[in-house]
Amino acid sequence: MRDLVIVFGSSAITNPHHHHLRCYATAPEPNRKTKSNSSLTKIFPSLPQQHSASPAPVSAAPSLSSHFSNVVRWIPDGSVEYYADFASKLAEDGRIEDVALIAETLAAESGANVARFASMVDSDLLSKGISLNLRQGKIESVVYTLKRLEKVGIAPLDLVDESSLRLMRKLFRAMANSVQVEKAIDLMEILAGFGFKIKDLVDPFDVVKICVDVCNPQLAIRYACLLPHTEILLCRIIHGFGKKGDMVSVMTTYEACKQILDTPNMYIYRTMIDVCGLCGDYVKSRYIYEDLLKEKIKPNIYVMNSLMNVNSQDLGYTLEVYKNMQKLDVTADMTSYNILLKTCCLAGRVDLAQDIYKEAKRMESSGLLKLDAFTYCTIIKVFADAKMWKWALKVKDDMKYVGVTPNTHTWSSLISACANAGLVEQANHLFEEMLASGCEPNSQCFNILLHACVEACQYDRAFRLFQSWKGSTVKEALHADDIVSKGGNPIPNKLKNHGPGSLVNSNTSPFIQASNKFFFKPTTATYNILLKACGTDYYRGKKLIDEMKSLGLEPNQITWSTLIDMCGNSGDVEGAVRILRTMHLAGTRPDVVAYTTAIKICAENKSLKLAFSLFEEMRRYQIKPNWVTYNTLLKARSKYGSLLEVRQCLAIYQDMRKSGYKPNDHFLKELIEEWCEGVIQENSQRQDKISDQVGDEKVVGRPVSLLIEKVATHLQERTAGNFAIDLQGLTKVEARLVVLAVLRMIKEDYMRGDVVIDDVLIILGTSEAKSDSGNPEIAVKEVLVKLLKDELSLVVLPAGQRAIKKDVHYVDDENQYPEHTSANTRRPAILERLIVTKASLYQWLQRKK
Repeated sequence: MRDLVIVFGSSAITNPHHHHLRCYATAPEPNRKTKSNSSLTKIFPSLPQQHSASPAPVSAAPSLSSHFSNVVRWIPDGSVEYYADFASKLAEDGRIEDVALIAETLAAESGANVARFASMVDSDLLSKGISLNLRQGKIESVVYTLKRLEKVGIAPLDLVDESSLRLMRKLFRAMANSVQVEKAIDLMEILAGFGFKIKDLVDPFDVVKICVDVCNPQLAIRYACLLPHTEILLCRIIHGFGKKGDMVSVMTTYEACKQILDTPNMYIYRTMIDVCGLCGDYVKSRYIYEDLLKEKIKPNIYVMNSLMNVNSQDLGYTLEVYKNMQKLDVTADMTSYNILLKTCCLAGRVDLAQDIYKEAKRMESSGLLKLDAFTYCTIIKVFADAKMWKWALKVKDDMKYVGVTPNTHTWSSLISACANAGLVEQANHLFEEMLASGCEPNSQCFNILLHACVEACQYDRAFRLFQSWKGSTVKEALHADDIVSKGGNPIPNKLKNHGPGSLVNSNTSPFIQASNKFFFKPTTATYNILLKACGTDYYRGKKLIDEMKSLGLEPNQITWSTLIDMCGNSGDVEGAVRILRTMHLAGTRPDVVAYTTAIKICAENKSLKLAFSLFEEMRRYQIKPNWVTYNTLLKARSKYGSLLEVRQCLAIYQDMRKSGYKPNDHFLKELIEEWCEGVIQENSQRQDKISDQVGDEKVVGRPVSLLIEKVATHLQERTAGNFAIDLQGLTKVEARLVVLAVLRMIKEDYMRGDVVIDDVLIILGTSEAKSDSGNPEIAVKEVLVKLLKDELSLVVLPAGQRAIKKDVHYVDDENQYPEHTSANTRRPAILERLIVTKASLYQWLQRKK
């Protein structure tokens, strides 16, 4: 094989110094034709292109020749002008990575010529090559090539024209909306170093949202630092994670803010406090405020207002913050007073709300404040909740005096104030006044009026209003209702839809004409209110359910619970349970109210087995019972008939106490006493209270729950017929009760086929606990012996005594030792025990059979 010398014509190379370059190529195949062309890519069609995402390293001198080794072996003795022209031709064909490689190789060989090379490369052709790559979607290749060119002195900003910038925006937006958001931020960090305006490439809020969605606060912070208004984006990041409830990411961003920003930013502090309220972590909001004070930073009014608003559930702390505002010389604004009124409303402090309202009015008269509709609406709501309707109407007069027009929420609060006080007529009058003022009512106003009628047991009136509003004008409904309320008969055609002008004549007032445009749009809450007005009429309630479904409204948990209660009022237990099952099938998960309502219906109709099965079902669905649920089940029985029933109620009692609810211990104790007395009653003895049989006994400060827990322990934790009754710490009455409970359990187990296989051991306690402090002459032991021997004819023997080694049972015995013996000498306490023999128990069970 021999070498072939290729000589370029003058048309191929425009560089005047082209004769300094010699190329040696491998001889072609015999059938291969070699053709010269003005384009270098046609001369070297197999010249490789780089597609690597990462920038190529700056190589040594031989790198360029090795890059082209597949086609040509270079002898780099050409001029800078030639290299610039060659690079321009490559750029024109879109091979910008090769341009960067030539520049890097030239910089490695002769750094002095790089500046000349950068100035001589055709920037228009290079821009054209960049645009070509961007049209092919090679954004990553373009960015890393720009980085390489920037190192050799070629300014990237000069190479990206407007069309290329538009292509960049399109590609970056596509990356930001996919899983490539991290790669997009990496590239934007590089472009930011070149001076590109990053905010023009993609919507910053979109990038932040995606970073929040992927739970990557570090990535979001990196992007925020690329933009001029970093603090705004940081607040957006904090708020985004706060809406997700991700306090870990919130705190990560907050700590980064303190490192990034040179000066404290009140907007970030306010956002942090608001997010703490959003996540329900009001304690952390207080820590942020305390940190500000420790660093001698004076918070502004917006930070203070946010802090009071987040802690509005705590009246004391909110008032303390308000006092600190005055100490820090931070002037309260209208928002401050609105938050204080809201706090008083939540706390039910009408007196304090009145004082704050008077203070706000005083400042308004001084020209320092201007009370808004929200202020008046809040103070009206305070009076409405307290049923102080006269005060609420007085506030309405104050609004008119200062020229503030009541809005829909204000009118709703006024109507609610009268409705809560049971003043249906007054609420109706306010509704008419609202329409006369030109204020359009919402569904809440209608629902408040309906609720007022239902609470006042004016069920027919509620349905008349509903039917009239649903198909007629508001004024028609009010007028028709007034006719009936005055004792007249309702006019049928007036209660139907006759169009906007059915009741309007030449004498109609402008207010009535204006009201014709308002039509009632029922909500789910509307139908829930009307369901309560159905009483025991299940079919009417079912018709309402069907009607609301036809309007596209779905029944909620309140709807189903009300329907269940409706069945219960009519005594239909099966219907109530059927509705509960239908609730499951309809896709609505029953809550504790629905189950409790059904359980209450079963208990009231003596379907106790079904009630307890519903309780177990709600536990399987992990629905936590409330106090009403537990109390309903515990009071379901007036007496216990079997051991199973006692165990059921004791289990519910213990579960209730573990859940933090306080049960009625005395009620349960009386039932257990009655059940235990069954052992005595079957022996033909009269039924008396146990406490009467053993004498009056009052133990001050002793909770009844200790006795019930003791009974529960012995009735639920027995082991294979072996009984050991621990009576330590119990009084005479309690000890007798526990023993009778165990005997009743033995008797019922025997009737089911269980055999007594051992004696019953009764542990009385240490010897010093023989007598009871309430009646020292009658020991617990004597009471039990009398019960077992005399009343039940059982054989009771003292068990073998043994010394108790534990220190807690050691007692002093000064009479045991001579006087010269130390008084601190102690001996082991003796644990007294009784045994009820197995044989006597068997005979007793035979007699009871």
